[in-house]
Amino acid sequence: MIDLFADFGPVTIRKMFSGYGISADGINFALALRAGLFFRADEVTIPNFEAEGSKPFQYSTRAKTVLVNSYWELPARLFDDSEELAQWARAALAAAQRAKVKKRPKGKKAVAKKKIAKKPPAKEQAAKKAVRRVGKAKRAHR
Repeated sequence: MIDLFADFGPVTIRKMFSGYGISADGINFALALRAGLFFRADEVTIPNFEAEGSKPFQYSTRAKTVLVNSYWELPARLFDDSEELAQWARAALAAAQRAKVKKRPKGKKAVAKKKIAKKPPAKEQAAKKAVRRVGKAKRAHR
């Protein structure tokens, strides 16, 4: 499989779900599954896949079929053209990088939630203090 990406550059292939995740520079841009090889896509690159007659990745659960519009099947003709496959891989990596930029940073939001959770509302604090006072008074009478 690594041979496919010879013209693209170094890739890392890791076991993932029922197949393999393919990444470059720590960013996952492709999936190799039983159903085929799927590249990351977005509004910029999806028209290229559509023009080739490719379809987005999909899988079935017991209840429904799930369509994953962010990964599209690589056109079969590209398996014989490593230079063009490398161009598509670069576009898939760029789509994955754009998707990463769109995601909000979790750090600040998570910290804000923790601060809020650590300090209960004033009424709650007052009730807890009252319960502690009653407990102390009961222990003092024993």
